[in-house]
Amino acid sequence: MNIDFIKLMEPTAALVNTLNHWGNDMYLKPLTQPNPSKEALEQKNVLTIEDIIQKLEYQHTFLIYLENQLIGEMSYTVDPEHLLRKETGTAWISISIGESEGRGKGIGFIALEYLEEQVRKHNLQRIELGVFEFNTPALKLYKKLGYQEIGRIENFTYYDGGMRADIRMEKRM
Repeated sequence: MNIDFIKLMEPTAALVNTLNHWGNDMYLKPLTQPNPSKEALEQKNVLTIEDIIQKLEYQHTFLIYLENQLIGEMSYTVDPEHLLRKETGTAWISISIGESEGRGKGIGFIALEYLEEQVRKHNLQRIELGVFEFNTPALKLYKKLGYQEIGRIENFTYYDGGMRADIRMEKRM
């Protein structure tokens, strides 16, 4: 299995199309972004190249390739406002395997190890993340990699007929 990680420096129209496809996929959308209502979940979101360029000013983004095919993306942001524990030197991480053929093969594990290595190179001492309570594969992965629950934000996102919690987890480097 040939997996590559490439730091995103300059987005292309093709990448924007792929990210918009993943961002509006009704399997992925509930797992990867908070949706305050059923209407928000069902609403189509559209990113532009400018949106991504703006994000790259504060977010370190890496594209995940399997056998030279783009299958996902991951990122970290240093000390964002939405941290549960406001500790300086914290990386907020995010990962999404957008293509179904990339799921269930251990790629998320390998990708998170790579992302943690990038965080260490940035000399950050702590990682925090949020995972929705119904995303059991992600919860299992984070626990396997040593992340511990530090809190919950109840009624955070809409899923399957009701509001669900966001579980906040951390790992010390």
